[in-house]
Amino acid sequence: MDPLAEVPLPPRTPTTAPYWEALDRGELLLQRCAACGAWVHYPRIRCSSCLSDRLTWERVEPTGTVHAFSVARRATAPMFADAVPQVIAVVELEVGVRLTTTIVVDEPSSVRTGTPVTGVFDRVADGVTLLRFRPTP
Repeated sequence: MDPLAEVPLPPRTPTTAPYWEALDRGELLLQRCAACGAWVHYPRIRCSSCLSDRLTWERVEPTGTVHAFSVARRATAPMFADAVPQVIAVVELEVGVRLTTTIVVDEPSSVRTGTPVTGVFDRVADGVTLLRFRPTP
């Protein structure tokens, strides 16, 4: 297979491992700062609000709303040629964290800003699960 056609997989580092391991179990864990209470995402070693290193992992519900989105009707890269149209979105979780993701939907034109969504744990490879979202029925 052409290396340019392979879908890139996220790296698992010591800092991000708890996040990816939780997704593998069908759970969403996010970091929260014990010093200031801020939610932190993408996983880091320090709070992005106060720079404390007192970060803990908390389970949150993978529910929220579409904050912004775009429908890619052409592949954004050769490895995504089979995934069009693709709804690329920023989802705001109920806890206020915003995640960049894709929306799993049959009809992209049904997605709107403010659409309620629920997480879908998509196992894309052995040991690699991605968090995607679908509109909440």
